[in-house]
Amino acid sequence: MKEIHITSNEAGKKLDKFLSQYFSNASMGFLYKMLRKKNIVLNKKKATGKEALSEGDIISVFFADETFDKFANNSADNNDEYLNAYKRFGNLEIIYEDEHIVLINKPSGILTQKADGNDASLNEWLIGYLLSEGKLNKEELKSFRPSVCNRLDRNTSGIVICSKSLAGARKMAEILKDRSLQKYYRTIVSGTFTEAMEVDGYLVKDEKTNTVRLIDSEVKDSSRIKTGFKPLRNYELTLSDGKVVKLSEVEVLLHTGKPHQIRAHLASLGYPIVGDSKYGNERLNKKLKEDFKLKYQLLHAERLVFPEFDDEFSYLSGKELKAGLPELFQKLQ
Repeated sequence: MKEIHITSNEAGKKLDKFLSQYFSNASMGFLYKMLRKKNIVLNKKKATGKEALSEGDIISVFFADETFDKFANNSADNNDEYLNAYKRFGNLEIIYEDEHIVLINKPSGILTQKADGNDASLNEWLIGYLLSEGKLNKEELKSFRPSVCNRLDRNTSGIVICSKSLAGARKMAEILKDRSLQKYYRTIVSGTFTEAMEVDGYLVKDEKTNTVRLIDSEVKDSSRIKTGFKPLRNYELTLSDGKVVKLSEVEVLLHTGKPHQIRAHLASLGYPIVGDSKYGNERLNKKLKEDFKLKYQLLHAERLVFPEFDDEFSYLSGKELKAGLPELFQKLQ
């Protein structure tokens, strides 16, 4: 007989759902049969599988060792993928961390989540970091997997919110969905941007080119977007060929969060982000790459402001967190 102790990360789950995750190699029919025969019991009592689990509950499993091992989720036994990602990306900057969440300053060039099975991403780095620091163990990975909560493009840098607990994952998903979390970005654009504005519209995605275009009215498969822009300063930059270009540093408040939203919105207004290969000024980008080694859009998720909470997350109420700007922002001054 083996015992499984329920932690806060499993609390609230239905017993049958938890068992299907823990014994991922077993069919639900088999698991229900084991419940009926009392080979799996909850707190020493027969269970149906529909019970909601609470922290401190004990699931007793009366399987032979070989049967237990055969059906148990063994994906957490091999941690090489996570530890390799942690080693590959190194000690990324942790902006903030508590028992529920961790905020990371993601450098450009790193995927937030895998695009295919061979990728390494911030998701794997996160688990590798938690395992290496002793903040997570293999047993916990069988029923709960920490993960990123918001996504940034590969070449967009800045704050990524990650969950360490189920409660953290649920709360971050809630405030991202209801848009009560304020997300501010910093960027440098081509042209003289002088007026603060709130702009909305609709995005339509072209799957073949992985680009979006902005339109004024809703059509099939379009997404409503809204973005706030605030110019911080306008200046001139002298390039190595002697040409002087006008640039503006802009703060962006993201009201909605659609792929390429900021990049496409600024380009549609006539102020493309420097270095943006999809929506930017090709000639300027080529020169900035030669002079400053700028290989990607200069867009940075700089700060977050949390909403007011009246629950266990009240300690985050109104809290503002900021990620330092990449070095290229200073070089293009």
